[in-house]
Amino acid sequence: MIGKKLAGEKAATYIKPGMIVGLGTGSTVYYTIMKLGQLVKEGLEVVCVSTSNESTKLAKGLGINVVPFNEVKYVDLTIDGADEVDKNLDGIKGGGGALLFEKLVASVSKEIIWIVDESKLVETLGEFKLPIEVVKFSYDKVIEKLKEKGYKPLLRMTESNDIYITDDNNYILDLEMKRIENPVELNKELKLISGVIETGLFTNMANKVIVGYKDSIKEINK
Repeated sequence: MIGKKLAGEKAATYIKPGMIVGLGTGSTVYYTIMKLGQLVKEGLEVVCVSTSNESTKLAKGLGINVVPFNEVKYVDLTIDGADEVDKNLDGIKGGGGALLFEKLVASVSKEIIWIVDESKLVETLGEFKLPIEVVKFSYDKVIEKLKEKGYKPLLRMTESNDIYITDDNNYILDLEMKRIENPVELNKELKLISGVIETGLFTNMANKVIVGYKDSIKEINK
């Protein structure tokens, strides 16, 4: 928890006046948004776009100016979390269910900072289950196709045992991979399956990763 707070608050120091800022989703980004709310209260003027209803609600509640994504042409800086980050600064995201919006915002961002605690650093991606966002209409067909390819997809459920539904009204499949040798090729392969909207593989996107430890932070640059 301390590592997340240190990383999240440090990332907020990269936000400058007049920026268009992408707000990620998750327990580490929470601290960035809280810190940004404080900075806005002190007079910092920024425009933000959000990757989830959860982050939008939090940010607006703190007086942060959040506008619809379609109202901006680009994003100066996006700050987001990650579920795993490897030595190449490639990552798995989507544990919080916001992978589609996160990747869309990332795709138009000039700079991307990921904030994680030390437990998220890995040598090779894959121990964390890989999320894939799929359309409801054919999710069962996607499951069968993935099984045919030798993968082990699980339909994500809520704690109350209902099917998890994303902010864009889709389903998520979690793939048990253990080890991903080539995330770029895997991403391409999965996105060619009809019904797959997006994957949680984020490659060649992050410019910087801020890692929070118990009493310090470390910055890793691309």
